[in-house]
Amino acid sequence: MHNSEKKNSNVTSSVAYLIIQELEERGKVYRLVDRQVTTIGRAPTNRIVLDDEVCSRNHCEIFYSDSAWYIRDLGSRNGTLVQGIPISQDYELQEGDIVEIGDSQAIFTFDVSRFSSRPTSDGSSAELESETMGAGHQSSWEEFNVPEIIQRKSHTRFHTPPPVSHSDRDRDRTSRELGRLYRLALDMGNVQSEQELSQIVLNGLFEGTSADIGAILYFDPAQQQPRKPEHLKVIAFQSVDELPYQKPSHFLSEMVFDEGDAILAHNIADDSKLSTRDSLGKIHAQSVICAPLRNKRGVAGLIHLYSTNPDNPLDSDDLEFTLALADQLAISFQNLSEKLRLSDGLARMEGENKALREQLELESELVGKSPSMTAMKAQILRIAPTDASVLIRGESGVGKELVARAIHFNSQRKKQPFVCMNCAALSEGLLESELFGHEKGAFTGATGQKPGKFEQAHKGTLFLDEVGEMSLGVQAKFLRVLEGHSFERVGGSVSINVDVRVVAATNRDMEKAVAKGIFRQDLYFRLHVVEVSVDPLRVRADDILLLADYFMSSFVVKTGRPIRGFTEEAKELLEAYHWPGNVRELQNTIERAFILCTGDVIDASDIQLSAVGMESDPQNVLPAAHTRYREVSLEIMEQEHILAVLNNTNWNKSRSAQILGIERSTLDRKLKRYGIHRP
Repeated sequence: MHNSEKKNSNVTSSVAYLIIQELEERGKVYRLVDRQVTTIGRAPTNRIVLDDEVCSRNHCEIFYSDSAWYIRDLGSRNGTLVQGIPISQDYELQEGDIVEIGDSQAIFTFDVSRFSSRPTSDGSSAELESETMGAGHQSSWEEFNVPEIIQRKSHTRFHTPPPVSHSDRDRDRTSRELGRLYRLALDMGNVQSEQELSQIVLNGLFEGTSADIGAILYFDPAQQQPRKPEHLKVIAFQSVDELPYQKPSHFLSEMVFDEGDAILAHNIADDSKLSTRDSLGKIHAQSVICAPLRNKRGVAGLIHLYSTNPDNPLDSDDLEFTLALADQLAISFQNLSEKLRLSDGLARMEGENKALREQLELESELVGKSPSMTAMKAQILRIAPTDASVLIRGESGVGKELVARAIHFNSQRKKQPFVCMNCAALSEGLLESELFGHEKGAFTGATGQKPGKFEQAHKGTLFLDEVGEMSLGVQAKFLRVLEGHSFERVGGSVSINVDVRVVAATNRDMEKAVAKGIFRQDLYFRLHVVEVSVDPLRVRADDILLLADYFMSSFVVKTGRPIRGFTEEAKELLEAYHWPGNVRELQNTIERAFILCTGDVIDASDIQLSAVGMESDPQNVLPAAHTRYREVSLEIMEQEHILAVLNNTNWNKSRSAQILGIERSTLDRKLKRYGIHRP
């Protein structure tokens, strides 16, 4: 027995309500349940938080004990009053008691419908009628309340087999429902979307329960919002009679979110306690089930089922089946989300791999439509299917390695290794080790066995660039391998046989090297089975702009910068240049211009060319009057020459600086020094 100020009462309901009026705010309805203590105060840790300066941080609490509801003051500064009288100990609350907490008032009741009210947009607050809260609050509000909660379930019976003591009827129903759950699980395992999964579950619920209206709601993972019922997204809705969709009961949703239990409620349509507070009255529901979709983070969604048939309401068996399917659906949602995440990642990786493959093919492609390039492509297609050795000749930077790649990737060896090595980059000892490999301890620094390029290229193609730089000692061993003989690694004694096609390249005059005795004649003939000559870029000027566009497009793909092309002035400048460094110099020039470009089009001012490649004739720049000798200083001659170049280029300073072989900044300083201004 509580030591309390107690009144006689027969009311023993374990569910009650507190309607709180804060200053000018509308009255808010709070549900009191017997299993928890409801604390009230200003502190955010309270279950009911009041925005009231007169109220203490932890003011009072309401609790259920011995079949009665009590209120206890927690040592508040201004005290807690019930019916205008301060309480000093636990006080048993009665229907209609008015509680004063600071400047706020509250009404304790077991039936909210006794007090006129108007729900707010979130369905949680109400204004109280005038005789309760004082004069001046005239209203015409509808009544509302809550449904009769028939049963709650936190776990379903399907987690454990039915006891032997159960009747055959119970066991038969459980078996049927387990079979239905099994078939649904199979169907749920093959879906590709949340909507499809939800529809399968709704179909199963309509077959296994008395529901004729149902909805599945879930949090949108893309939205970073608090997990509250109002943030749920409707994934699927179904109605037997094709009734229009109505928002599910917010009140029941909050109960499920707060407590995590599935709820079965009856007598909704005839009970004004819920008809205007929620949407259930609009659809004339006789009974409802609200089940949580629970995962590791808590309640992630809800299943709402309604029955509008008073002769076939939802029952406890329906609640069991719905909760079991809700648990199954929650796991399926989680698995599907992970599956879709992995699938998206796989698709993204496949896309990236495809792009890389296309980029590799693009970079291995020979760009150009000039007659010499067209003829060379045709020659490559003829010699690629054979295993003949090929000698590629051409100036430095013309793209001899690209030609070798084209030969390899158009041959039957294209799925095997393509191994490159530059013979000019290594000394004689290192070159032999790189070509043929070495054993551990073969020389200082040989800490382990290493296969050579020949072994690495087995069944594929070995490309040797600058083969003319190979020493005579290495040439002899190289020739033996080309003739089909085995070889040993440096420092080794085991014979190794390989199947390798050799493609060599050089920019040297091999005939002169043979004549001088610095290159073996027999090796020359062995390599020179088929010769492919790559013309310098200046000979195939038609390919300059094609190559420039190709390099620019590749830089756009790599960097994502939206550069569209070249201005006409830039194109003219590129075509007029001699390109002594060939395709390699062009690639570097376009990359530099791409970096320096500040707009979406590369201009002539963005292109920096070397004076080595300029083919300008001074007579084309200087005026005719200056062709005869004059006694003038070098300074005057420079001044006149700069002015002539500027006039010839229509005062394009970048182009003029390139012709003069100086930096743009140097030209600006000279113009300032000589006082030269554009007319």
